[in-house]
Amino acid sequence: MRVVVVGGGIGGLALGAGLRRRGFEVAVFDRDTDVTATGGYHITLDERAQSALSELVEPRIMRRLLASASALRLRERDAFWDRRGRLLGHGPDLSGSRSVDVDRITLRMLLAEAVGDDLHLGCRVSAVGYDDDGAPQVLFADREPVSADLVVGADGVHSVVARHLAGGPTNRPAGIIGFSGRTLRRDLSAAERQRLRPRSSLAVGPHGAALYIGYLDPTGNAALDAPELRMSMTTEPTYIWGAMFPAPDAPSGDDLQAALLAKFQERGWSAHTLEVITRAAPDSVARYRFNAASTRAHDLAPWPPGRITALGDAVHATPPTAGMGAGAAIRDAASLLDHLSESPTITEAVGGFEAEMRQRGSEVLTLAMKTVRLILATNTPLGAAATALTTPLLAATARLRR
Repeated sequence: MRVVVVGGGIGGLALGAGLRRRGFEVAVFDRDTDVTATGGYHITLDERAQSALSELVEPRIMRRLLASASALRLRERDAFWDRRGRLLGHGPDLSGSRSVDVDRITLRMLLAEAVGDDLHLGCRVSAVGYDDDGAPQVLFADREPVSADLVVGADGVHSVVARHLAGGPTNRPAGIIGFSGRTLRRDLSAAERQRLRPRSSLAVGPHGAALYIGYLDPTGNAALDAPELRMSMTTEPTYIWGAMFPAPDAPSGDDLQAALLAKFQERGWSAHTLEVITRAAPDSVARYRFNAASTRAHDLAPWPPGRITALGDAVHATPPTAGMGAGAAIRDAASLLDHLSESPTITEAVGGFEAEMRQRGSEVLTLAMKTVRLILATNTPLGAAATALTTPLLAATARLRR
């Protein structure tokens, strides 16, 4: 069986690696000319995503991944703050967690290595359809068409493949614009290092302003203590943050860092809570739109099963607020591979896979959209007033508990 995968992001490369490992003929096409040229900064892989990935790649790749990943069990409980930097509460105990955080570039490099010569870069897909013999076909802007027994779209929120199948977009803007950046822990003041500590944090204020601060340390908190295998792009304790604003009022401009700080200050955020943005590497600051598919399972992959399908964000585009989008794409890839290996026909395999994917996509989207809706709720007059009034009470309660 020949399988063509459109898209060389995390899901597409994971599928390509798994197909190659199990002896399928596979070709993965991506428009990027360099696998390190990717957006995003770190990815969380829970136990389910790691288990799926271990089915797709060789053990040596998994060992290098874990040696380059930061273990959540080795950091402190997550913290929740208000816009003044007052502690509101903590997340669950992470000591038993098997989840890891890894640089997106590191993961993509490892998966590209597993795909090997079956990865074709610099190939821009223009359309999909069927050839004269009725076989699925991929058309390119700059090369001859390629036919296959199965075509899989792993080409993200603007998927050519999923749009062909659905007859239109499979997701829409979620109402939030995100901003991301990287700040070395050592570049922060002693007071802010003490406040943030080695843990992740989330602060939500009135009028839809929110700041997530992730903590990544693949050196001191390595999931696998094997320095000789380490290839992490992050080489010291780093806060990888994401700011969020409602789309109509989100900052923009040539100097995103300054515009972002000004917007937070307009909303009454204390200067020290913004230090992680102030001291970020300027070239790391980026702006992007949150897109989301429907949270209802029956709305996902709304087409009959056939010899063209799609996975990951192409089907269930997920905002980063749950930290599960990439993991879900990896699980999609493992599920499709299992069905292809066990089902008597391609159509049956695709049908079984898509049924599972709908449920998985609905699950991760529901979790991600809870945070999105919370942020948007603070942007109403009532929500803004409620946020401003309740956070001091929550902070006082947290102080009493201590």
